[in-house]
Amino acid sequence: MCYIDYSDSHGDTMPLENSSPPLDPQSLGDQQLEVLRYVTEFAPITVGEVAKAFGASHGLARTTILTVMERLRDKGYLVRRKAGAIYEYMPRLEQHDLMKGLVSDFVQRSLGGSLTPFVAYLAETGKLSTQEISELRKMVENLERQEEAGK
Repeated sequence: MCYIDYSDSHGDTMPLENSSPPLDPQSLGDQQLEVLRYVTEFAPITVGEVAKAFGASHGLARTTILTVMERLRDKGYLVRRKAGAIYEYMPRLEQHDLMKGLVSDFVQRSLGGSLTPFVAYLAETGKLSTQEISELRKMVENLERQEEAGK
């Protein structure tokens, strides 16, 4: 798992708050996931900035955004640092590792650990781009090479 290094322009580590609780993907709601994605994309970001740009378009008050972001911090998904009189929030993990963990949780909880229903869904809906199909082929080829090397 790759944690993000939040250093200032001089290489000094900025003090982060609540950067060590374990991640709790099983209790991540839809609204929390949406806010987490937004914060991950635009970090570092303040509650006010999220409320203005994301909350307003989703009908969420600033207090709701604050509550959601603090819950994400309590669950270990976000960290914050003091920036003057306000806090800036940022993801604890890099986006790739975050998505990997969320997908793993989805597969375990929703599909009983089996990827077959998910792959069948992708094949039946035809919603994959040529690039995505190519990437999937490469992943399968890598898995086959790993399996052969392990024998």
